[in-house]
Order: sequence, then C-alpha cells, then structure tokens
Amino acid sequence: MSKEKKNYSNRPASTFNKFRSFFQILVCKYFYMIRLKLVYRLKVEGLENVPKTNDYIVCPNHLSTLDPPLVAAVLPRRVSFMAKKELFDIRFLRWWIDWLGAFAVNRESLGPSTIKTVLNIKKSEWVFGIFPQGTRGEPGTISNISKGFAGLAKITKCSVLPVGIIGTNEVKRLPFSGQIIVRIGKPIPYSDDTDEVVSKWIDEIQKLTGFEYVETESKIS
Repeated sequence: MSKEKKNYSNRPASTFNKFRSFFQILVCKYFYMIRLKLVYRLKVEGLENVPKTNDYIVCPNHLSTLDPPLVAAVLPRRVSFMAKKELFDIRFLRWWIDWLGAFAVNRESLGPSTIKTVLNIKKSEWVFGIFPQGTRGEPGTISNISKGFAGLAKITKCSVLPVGIIGTNEVKRLPFSGQIIVRIGKPIPYSDDTDEVVSKWIDEIQKLTGFEYVETESKIS
C-alpha cells in the first residue's frame, strides 16, 4: 500500500495524457454539466480572464465536494487537483479520482513529491488546481487560508487565477431549484512575495463572492 501512495503522490507529466483528458471532459463537461445547468442554473462570468497558456494555478474558494468537478467543467483546460492521501485508500474512489487527474497529498505538509507533481503538470497541457482554504469553508466567509498555494506559485513561477464560487453548498435535486455562480477574476501576477499573493487572493475572492474574510491562525503549508 505504501508503494501505491508514493505513486499517487509523485505523478509524471505523462499521467496527464489524452486518456485522462478525455475522461475528465466526459465526466465534468458533459455529465456534471447537465446537472449543473439543469438543477443549479449555472452562471459563469469572467472566462475572458483565463490565460491562454498554462502558466497559472487555479485557486477557488471551497464550499463543497462539487467544487472540483465544477471548476474542471467551466475552465477551458483540464485541471488536476490535490486530494488528501486517505482518499486513495478507498478502492473505487482511488480509481475515480485518479482518472479525473487528481494526485495524493499529505495536507499537513506539502512535501517534495507535491512540488515535483505540480512542476510536471506545468509540463503538460493541464493546469494545477488547489483550494487555499484546504477544507470546505462556511458559506459567506473565507477563512483557514493556507499559504501553501502561494509557495507553489512561487516555486513554479506561475500566476494565481482566483475563482469565486457561490451556491455549491446548497444541495438541490429538483430542476432549476438551485443557483451556482462562478466568477473568474484576473490573474494575480507571479511574485516572490507569498504574503502579498495571499493578501491579493483574499481581496479578489471577497470581491468575486461577496464573502467576508475571517482571520484565523495562519497555516504554513
């Protein structure tokens, strides 16, 4: 099992190939999109702000488990998100998220394998996605921000694309009973100053969502 965990953490660029691209397109842009439009009346704003190259990291706020496939559904490139390593211990779920392009990570500490994988994603046609909040937050607030995303942006020399998500926390099943809004902000340029990047991301997400930042103890990783 330890060998599997290591492999799911350190992914070569070849992992992000046409087969996983096809699977993510099929699942997110077709199957999930039907639900998003039929049930949640999905509205997307700011697609013109998405860079043409893949020299950026996708950084949305986080409200529910629907957020990763939602982001993959609306963005033009395939997106590889980090997933906590414990999820890869569950057989079917491991297969599912692996084929959707996720990779395993220890949320307590972003190790060398995480950095290698993010660099390898940049070598592919995909982009790397990370939720700076780490875990799902309370609707209406932004809190528990980890600085790890800014550190990864610095190491990979990438800009940060802020994505504001509203409405995924409300579970709906009847047609047109929900409302999800995705607002994509302008990229935050690459900077060596990680604190500045974190501050700018918080400001952008507040503008995009209308949520209020609640300061908590800073996380290093």
